[in-house]
Amino acid sequence: MRRHRLLSVFLVLTVVAGFLVSCKPSEEPAAQQPRPVRVVTVEHQQASEAVSLTGQIEAETEVNLSFRVGGRMIARSVNVGDRVKSGQVIARLEPEPAENALRVARANLASALSLLTKTRNDFNRQDELLRGGWTTRVRHDQAVQAFQAAQAQVDAARASEATAEDNLAFTELTADAPGHVTAVGAEPGEVVQPGRMIVQLAREGGRDAVFDVPARVIQGAPYDPVVAVTLTSDPSVRASGRVREVAPQADPVTRTFRVRVGLDNPPEVMRLGSTVIGSIAIEGAAGVSIPASALTRAQGQPAVWIVDPTASTVSLHPIDVERFDLARVIVAQGLEPGDVIVTAGVQALRPGEKVRLLGAAS
Repeated sequence: MRRHRLLSVFLVLTVVAGFLVSCKPSEEPAAQQPRPVRVVTVEHQQASEAVSLTGQIEAETEVNLSFRVGGRMIARSVNVGDRVKSGQVIARLEPEPAENALRVARANLASALSLLTKTRNDFNRQDELLRGGWTTRVRHDQAVQAFQAAQAQVDAARASEATAEDNLAFTELTADAPGHVTAVGAEPGEVVQPGRMIVQLAREGGRDAVFDVPARVIQGAPYDPVVAVTLTSDPSVRASGRVREVAPQADPVTRTFRVRVGLDNPPEVMRLGSTVIGSIAIEGAAGVSIPASALTRAQGQPAVWIVDPTASTVSLHPIDVERFDLARVIVAQGLEPGDVIVTAGVQALRPGEKVRLLGAAS
Protein backbone atom coordinates (compact mmCIF):
# COMPACT_ATOMS: atom_id res chain seq x y z
CA MET A 1 0.00 0.00 0.00
CA ARG A 2 2.79 2.39 0.89
CA ARG A 3 4.56 1.63 -2.40
CA HIS A 4 1.39 2.26 -4.33
CA ARG A 5 0.86 5.55 -2.56
CA LEU A 6 4.38 6.76 -3.41
CA LEU A 7 3.88 5.87 -7.07
CA SER A 8 0.67 7.86 -7.20
CA VAL A 9 2.39 10.93 -5.68
CA PHE A 10 5.25 10.68 -8.24
CA LEU A 11 2.82 10.54 -11.13
CA VAL A 12 0.96 13.59 -9.86
CA LEU A 13 4.20 15.60 -9.50
CA THR A 14 5.27 14.62 -13.02
CA VAL A 15 1.99 15.81 -14.52
CA VAL A 16 2.15 19.09 -12.59
CA ALA A 17 5.74 19.71 -13.72
CA GLY A 18 4.85 19.07 -17.34
CA PHE A 19 1.92 21.42 -17.08
CA LEU A 20 4.08 24.13 -15.59
CA VAL A 21 6.66 23.71 -18.34
CA SER A 22 4.01 23.91 -21.06
CA CYS A 23 2.63 27.09 -19.58
CA LYS A 24 6.01 28.90 -19.54
CA PRO A 25 6.12 31.64 -22.24
CA SER A 26 8.52 30.87 -25.19
CA GLU A 27 11.53 33.10 -25.89
CA GLU A 28 11.10 35.50 -28.82
CA PRO A 29 13.59 35.08 -31.78
CA ALA A 30 16.33 37.69 -32.05
CA ALA A 31 15.43 40.58 -34.39
CA GLN A 32 17.34 40.57 -37.71
CA GLN A 33 19.84 43.42 -38.00
CA PRO A 34 19.71 45.65 -41.15
CA ARG A 35 22.40 44.74 -43.65
CA PRO A 36 25.01 47.50 -44.18
CA VAL A 37 25.38 48.58 -47.82
CA ARG A 38 27.10 51.35 -49.75
CA VAL A 39 24.99 53.42 -52.09
CA VAL A 40 25.13 56.26 -54.62
CA THR A 41 22.48 58.74 -55.69
CA VAL A 42 21.69 58.78 -59.40
CA GLU A 43 22.14 62.08 -61.26
CA HIS A 44 21.22 63.02 -64.81
CA GLN A 45 24.39 64.13 -66.60
CA GLN A 46 26.03 64.53 -69.98
CA ALA A 47 27.88 61.31 -70.67
CA SER A 48 31.42 61.66 -71.97
CA GLU A 49 34.10 59.17 -72.86
CA ALA A 50 37.86 59.62 -72.76
CA VAL A 51 39.48 57.89 -75.72
CA SER A 52 43.19 57.07 -75.82
CA LEU A 53 44.91 55.63 -78.88
CA THR A 54 48.48 54.56 -79.55
CA GLY A 55 50.36 56.01 -82.51
CA GLN A 56 53.80 57.12 -83.59
CA ILE A 57 55.68 60.26 -84.53
CA GLU A 58 56.26 60.87 -88.23
CA ALA A 59 57.57 63.77 -90.27
CA GLU A 60 55.03 66.19 -91.63
CA THR A 61 56.64 65.84 -95.09
CA GLU A 62 58.47 62.71 -96.19
CA VAL A 63 59.85 62.35 -99.72
CA ASN A 64 61.66 59.70 -101.78
CA LEU A 65 64.79 60.99 -103.46
CA SER A 66 65.68 59.22 -106.73
CA PHE A 67 67.80 59.69 -109.85
CA ARG A 68 66.22 61.13 -112.98
CA VAL A 69 68.47 58.95 -115.16
CA GLY A 70 69.48 55.32 -114.92
CA GLY A 71 72.91 53.85 -114.42
CA ARG A 72 75.24 52.08 -112.01
CA MET A 73 75.43 53.75 -108.61
CA ILE A 74 79.02 54.08 -107.48
CA ALA A 75 78.59 55.93 -104.14
CA ARG A 76 76.04 56.77 -101.43
CA SER A 77 77.28 59.10 -98.73
CA VAL A 78 74.42 58.81 -96.19
CA ASN A 79 72.77 56.07 -94.13
CA VAL A 80 69.63 55.71 -92.07
CA GLY A 81 69.54 58.25 -89.25
CA ASP A 82 71.95 60.73 -90.85
CA ARG A 83 71.03 64.38 -91.04
CA VAL A 84 71.50 66.02 -94.44
CA LYS A 85 71.68 69.65 -95.48
CA SER A 86 70.04 71.33 -98.41
CA GLY A 87 72.17 70.82 -101.55
CA GLN A 88 74.26 68.02 -100.02
CA VAL A 89 75.30 65.27 -102.46
CA ILE A 90 73.66 62.02 -101.37
CA ALA A 91 74.62 59.56 -104.10
CA ARG A 92 76.44 59.37 -107.46
CA LEU A 93 76.04 57.37 -110.66
CA GLU A 94 78.87 56.28 -112.94
CA PRO A 95 79.48 59.47 -115.00
CA GLU A 96 81.30 57.99 -118.05
CA PRO A 97 78.19 57.21 -120.17
CA ALA A 98 76.79 60.69 -119.57
CA GLU A 99 80.16 62.30 -120.31
CA ASN A 100 80.45 60.37 -123.58
CA ALA A 101 76.93 61.41 -124.57
CA LEU A 102 77.89 65.02 -123.90
CA ARG A 103 80.98 64.72 -126.11
CA VAL A 104 78.86 63.31 -128.95
CA ALA A 105 76.34 66.12 -128.55
CA ARG A 106 79.07 68.74 -128.68
CA ALA A 107 80.65 67.14 -131.75
CA ASN A 108 77.28 67.13 -133.50
CA LEU A 109 76.84 70.76 -132.62
CA ALA A 110 80.25 71.63 -134.07
CA SER A 111 79.39 69.77 -137.29
CA ALA A 112 76.05 71.52 -137.53
CA LEU A 113 77.67 74.91 -137.00
CA SER A 114 80.17 74.18 -139.78
CA LEU A 115 77.39 73.23 -142.16
CA LEU A 116 75.48 76.33 -141.16
CA THR A 117 78.46 78.53 -142.05
CA LYS A 118 78.78 76.93 -145.51
CA THR A 119 75.06 77.23 -146.31
CA ARG A 120 75.00 80.83 -145.07
CA ASN A 121 77.84 81.74 -147.44
CA ASP A 122 76.08 80.03 -150.35
CA PHE A 123 72.89 81.87 -149.52
CA ASN A 124 74.62 85.26 -149.39
CA ARG A 125 76.37 84.61 -152.72
CA GLN A 126 73.17 83.50 -154.44
CA ASP A 127 71.37 86.51 -153.02
CA GLU A 128 73.94 88.91 -154.54
CA LEU A 129 73.91 87.09 -157.88
CA LEU A 130 70.13 87.19 -158.00
CA ARG A 131 70.10 90.97 -157.47
CA GLY A 132 72.64 91.33 -160.33
CA GLY A 133 70.74 88.94 -162.59
CA TRP A 134 73.57 86.42 -162.74
CA THR A 135 71.66 83.42 -161.29
CA THR A 136 68.24 81.88 -161.48
CA ARG A 137 65.43 82.01 -158.96
CA VAL A 138 65.58 78.19 -158.60
CA ARG A 139 69.21 78.13 -157.49
CA HIS A 140 68.52 81.00 -155.10
CA ASP A 141 65.60 79.09 -153.53
CA GLN A 142 67.74 75.98 -153.15
CA ALA A 143 70.36 78.01 -151.24
CA VAL A 144 67.63 79.40 -148.96
CA GLN A 145 66.32 75.90 -148.16
CA ALA A 146 69.82 74.56 -147.44
CA PHE A 147 70.52 77.49 -145.10
CA GLN A 148 67.24 76.97 -143.19
CA ALA A 149 67.89 73.22 -142.83
CA ALA A 150 71.37 73.86 -141.47
CA GLN A 151 69.96 76.38 -138.97
CA ALA A 152 67.44 73.75 -137.76
CA GLN A 153 70.24 71.19 -137.34
CA VAL A 154 72.17 73.66 -135.20
CA ASP A 155 69.13 74.24 -132.99
CA ALA A 156 68.64 70.47 -132.56
CA ALA A 157 72.32 69.97 -131.79
CA ARG A 158 72.24 72.69 -129.14
CA ALA A 159 69.17 71.08 -127.54
CA SER A 160 70.93 67.71 -127.52
CA GLU A 161 73.96 69.31 -125.91
CA ALA A 162 71.78 70.88 -123.17
CA THR A 163 70.08 67.50 -122.53
CA ALA A 164 73.45 65.77 -122.31
CA GLU A 165 74.68 68.39 -119.84
CA ASP A 166 71.54 67.89 -117.70
CA ASN A 167 71.95 64.11 -117.77
CA LEU A 168 75.53 64.50 -116.60
CA ALA A 169 74.36 66.73 -113.76
CA PHE A 170 71.64 64.20 -112.88
CA THR A 171 74.29 61.60 -112.09
CA GLU A 172 74.61 63.38 -108.73
CA LEU A 173 71.65 63.11 -106.34
CA THR A 174 71.33 66.10 -103.98
CA ALA A 175 68.95 66.91 -101.12
CA ASP A 176 66.49 69.66 -101.89
CA ALA A 177 65.84 70.44 -98.20
CA PRO A 178 67.35 69.62 -94.80
CA GLY A 179 66.10 66.53 -93.03
CA HIS A 180 66.86 63.07 -91.69
CA VAL A 181 67.31 59.85 -93.65
CA THR A 182 64.64 57.32 -92.67
CA ALA A 183 65.28 54.58 -95.27
CA VAL A 184 67.57 53.62 -98.15
CA GLY A 185 66.54 51.76 -101.29
CA ALA A 186 69.77 50.88 -103.13
CA GLU A 187 73.38 50.09 -102.40
CA PRO A 188 76.55 51.15 -104.28
CA GLY A 189 77.25 48.86 -107.21
CA GLU A 190 73.61 48.34 -108.16
CA VAL A 191 72.21 49.38 -111.52
CA VAL A 192 69.22 51.59 -110.75
CA GLN A 193 66.39 52.74 -112.98
CA PRO A 194 65.08 56.31 -113.15
CA GLY A 195 62.64 56.99 -110.31
CA ARG A 196 63.81 54.21 -108.00
CA MET A 197 63.93 55.31 -104.37
CA ILE A 198 67.54 55.77 -103.27
CA VAL A 199 66.97 57.62 -99.98
CA GLN A 200 63.79 58.39 -98.02
CA LEU A 201 64.10 61.81 -96.42
CA ALA A 202 61.97 63.19 -93.56
CA ARG A 203 62.13 66.92 -94.04
CA GLU A 204 62.58 69.24 -91.11
CA GLY A 205 59.96 71.78 -90.22
CA GLY A 206 57.12 69.80 -88.65
CA ARG A 207 56.13 66.55 -86.94
CA ASP A 208 52.86 64.64 -86.89
CA ALA A 209 51.41 62.15 -84.43
CA VAL A 210 49.76 59.48 -86.58
CA PHE A 211 46.91 57.30 -85.25
CA ASP A 212 44.56 54.64 -86.65
CA VAL A 213 41.17 55.83 -85.41
CA PRO A 214 37.85 53.89 -85.44
CA ALA A 215 34.91 55.48 -87.23
CA ARG A 216 32.92 55.77 -83.97
CA VAL A 217 35.56 58.03 -82.45
CA ILE A 218 35.69 60.24 -85.56
CA GLN A 219 31.90 60.62 -85.57
CA GLY A 220 31.75 61.50 -81.87
CA ALA A 221 34.73 63.85 -81.77
CA PRO A 222 34.06 67.60 -81.49
CA TYR A 223 34.98 70.02 -84.23
CA ASP A 224 38.68 70.91 -84.39
CA PRO A 225 39.60 69.22 -81.07
CA VAL A 226 42.87 69.65 -79.20
CA VAL A 227 44.63 66.28 -78.90
CA ALA A 228 46.92 65.68 -75.92
CA VAL A 229 49.95 63.57 -76.87
CA THR A 230 52.30 61.90 -74.37
CA LEU A 231 55.38 59.76 -74.85
CA THR A 232 54.76 56.14 -73.80
CA SER A 233 58.28 55.70 -72.44
CA ASP A 234 58.03 58.93 -70.41
CA PRO A 235 54.46 60.21 -69.76
CA SER A 236 55.86 63.48 -68.42
CA VAL A 237 56.87 64.43 -71.99
CA ARG A 238 53.77 66.08 -73.42
CA ALA A 239 52.68 67.96 -76.49
CA SER A 240 49.42 69.05 -78.04
CA GLY A 241 48.14 69.50 -81.54
CA ARG A 242 45.15 69.59 -83.83
CA VAL A 243 43.95 67.21 -86.50
CA ARG A 244 45.64 68.11 -89.78
CA GLU A 245 44.52 65.31 -92.05
CA VAL A 246 41.96 62.48 -91.98
CA ALA A 247 42.19 59.68 -94.52
CA PRO A 248 39.14 59.69 -96.81
CA GLN A 249 39.03 55.89 -96.96
CA ALA A 250 39.24 53.29 -94.20
CA ASP A 251 41.94 50.64 -94.11
CA PRO A 252 40.51 47.50 -95.80
CA VAL A 253 41.82 45.22 -93.02
CA THR A 254 41.42 47.15 -89.76
CA ARG A 255 38.52 49.38 -90.93
CA THR A 256 40.16 52.35 -89.22
CA PHE A 257 41.03 55.77 -90.58
CA ARG A 258 44.57 57.18 -90.60
CA VAL A 259 44.55 60.53 -88.75
CA ARG A 260 47.53 62.91 -88.68
CA VAL A 261 47.76 65.37 -85.78
CA GLY A 262 50.06 68.33 -86.34
CA LEU A 263 52.05 68.94 -83.14
CA ASP A 264 52.72 72.45 -81.82
CA ASN A 265 56.37 72.85 -80.79
CA PRO A 266 57.02 69.19 -79.95
CA PRO A 267 59.96 68.51 -77.59
CA GLU A 268 63.14 67.15 -79.10
CA VAL A 269 62.78 63.83 -77.26
CA MET A 270 59.71 63.09 -79.40
CA ARG A 271 61.90 61.71 -82.15
CA LEU A 272 60.70 60.24 -85.40
CA GLY A 273 59.26 56.78 -84.86
CA SER A 274 58.60 57.29 -81.13
CA THR A 275 55.47 55.62 -79.74
CA VAL A 276 52.96 58.07 -78.28
CA ILE A 277 49.48 58.03 -76.77
CA GLY A 278 46.87 60.52 -77.96
CA SER A 279 43.90 61.37 -75.73
CA ILE A 280 40.65 63.11 -76.54
CA ALA A 281 37.21 63.36 -74.88
CA ILE A 282 34.16 62.65 -77.02
CA GLU A 283 30.73 63.69 -75.88
CA GLY A 284 27.79 61.30 -75.86
CA ALA A 285 24.08 61.66 -75.34
CA ALA A 286 22.74 62.71 -71.92
CA GLY A 287 22.24 59.70 -69.68
CA VAL A 288 23.03 58.03 -66.38
CA SER A 289 26.44 56.70 -65.46
CA ILE A 290 26.69 54.28 -62.51
CA PRO A 291 29.58 52.25 -61.06
CA ALA A 292 30.02 48.82 -62.58
CA SER A 293 29.89 47.27 -59.09
CA ALA A 294 26.20 48.20 -58.81
CA LEU A 295 25.21 45.96 -61.68
CA THR A 296 23.59 42.56 -61.06
CA ARG A 297 21.17 40.31 -62.98
CA ALA A 298 17.49 39.49 -62.65
CA GLN A 299 15.99 36.81 -64.91
CA GLY A 300 18.96 37.06 -67.22
CA GLN A 301 18.68 40.85 -67.62
CA PRO A 302 20.84 43.67 -66.13
CA ALA A 303 19.38 45.06 -62.91
CA VAL A 304 20.25 47.18 -59.85
CA TRP A 305 19.09 47.30 -56.23
CA ILE A 306 17.14 50.49 -55.45
CA VAL A 307 16.76 51.62 -51.84
CA ASP A 308 13.43 52.91 -50.52
CA PRO A 309 14.55 55.81 -48.25
CA THR A 310 11.34 55.71 -46.20
CA ALA A 311 11.28 52.01 -45.35
CA SER A 312 15.05 51.41 -45.72
CA THR A 313 14.33 48.34 -47.85
CA VAL A 314 15.68 47.30 -51.25
CA SER A 315 13.98 46.19 -54.42
CA LEU A 316 15.39 44.82 -57.68
CA HIS A 317 14.81 46.92 -60.83
CA PRO A 318 15.76 45.91 -64.39
CA ILE A 319 17.66 48.45 -66.53
CA ASP A 320 18.68 48.90 -70.16
CA VAL A 321 22.45 49.31 -70.60
CA GLU A 322 23.69 51.51 -73.44
CA ARG A 323 27.38 50.61 -73.18
CA PHE A 324 30.02 49.34 -70.78
CA ASP A 325 33.25 51.13 -69.86
CA LEU A 326 36.10 49.85 -67.71
CA ALA A 327 34.64 51.08 -64.41
CA ARG A 328 31.28 52.62 -65.36
CA VAL A 329 28.02 51.53 -66.92
CA ILE A 330 26.01 53.91 -69.10
CA VAL A 331 22.28 53.30 -68.47
CA ALA A 332 19.77 54.10 -71.20
CA GLN A 333 16.52 53.37 -69.30
CA GLY A 334 15.39 52.14 -65.89
CA LEU A 335 16.80 54.80 -63.54
CA GLU A 336 15.62 58.27 -62.63
CA PRO A 337 17.52 61.15 -61.03
CA GLY A 338 17.34 60.85 -57.27
CA ASP A 339 17.25 57.04 -57.15
CA VAL A 340 19.52 55.57 -54.49
CA ILE A 341 21.22 52.40 -55.72
CA VAL A 342 23.40 49.89 -53.91
CA THR A 343 27.04 49.69 -55.08
CA ALA A 344 28.52 47.21 -52.56
CA GLY A 345 26.97 43.98 -51.30
CA VAL A 346 24.56 43.51 -54.19
CA GLN A 347 25.04 39.73 -54.34
CA ALA A 348 23.85 39.13 -50.74
CA LEU A 349 20.60 41.13 -50.85
CA ARG A 350 17.01 39.86 -51.01
CA PRO A 351 13.90 41.76 -52.14
CA GLY A 352 12.37 43.67 -49.24
CA GLU A 353 15.41 43.28 -46.99
CA LYS A 354 16.16 46.15 -44.63
CA VAL A 355 19.49 47.86 -45.14
CA ARG A 356 21.67 50.40 -43.36
CA LEU A 357 23.33 53.01 -45.58
CA LEU A 358 27.09 53.44 -45.15
CA GLY A 359 27.45 56.29 -47.62
CA ALA A 360 25.32 58.20 -50.08
CA ALA A 361 27.46 59.72 -52.79
CA SER A 362 26.50 61.05 -56.21
